[in-house]
Amino acid sequence: MAIVVQAAVEGITDEAVVKRLAAHVGAHVGAVYGKNGKPALRQRMNGYNQAARHAPWIVVADLDRDHDCAPRLVGEWLGEPSALMCFRVAVRAVEAWLLADGEAIAGFLGVARTAIPATSPDDLDDPKRTLVDLARKSRRREIREDMVPRPASGRSVGPAYASRLIEFATSAWRPDAAAERSESLRRAIASLERLVEAHARGGR
Repeated sequence: MAIVVQAAVEGITDEAVVKRLAAHVGAHVGAVYGKNGKPALRQRMNGYNQAARHAPWIVVADLDRDHDCAPRLVGEWLGEPSALMCFRVAVRAVEAWLLADGEAIAGFLGVARTAIPATSPDDLDDPKRTLVDLARKSRRREIREDMVPRPASGRSVGPAYASRLIEFATSAWRPDAAAERSESLRRAIASLERLVEAHARGGR
């Protein structure tokens, strides 16, 4: 029987990614908290950490441009983590983890594999903008309409941007392949694996 992990995230795209990661390491996500933006997630972080004294938790936050490195964000948000807390930071956003599976994201978006940045997605200044720019080049009209913002809309993404990323994370994304190009994802998977293994050994 799969170990159940509670989760907290910034939004619905992150929720899909966390569920995929949990399945990848042989776990199952129970309740998912947050999904109301980064400030709200940080505000409730202490409560999540307290809950992780008794049950396994994974919390994922985007680094964005708020800090120059993930350890600094972790130290500011968390302090001393509970034994069953897995708090991971996507550098600089969870979109980077999705972009790291270059072959799969190229096929999903309908762009050439060579259009995917050769650099590690962790080094991108704005992974979300990179995804939108890739969608502009898509051979698929529905991808362009869903992911690219309408002219003069004032928005940074299209109307179904999140829905498309959830679809990709759920159906096509390969965490093991992506981890080869994203160090922050590799560390997140390793940390989650350790949490699941420790919980299994403890019989909690």
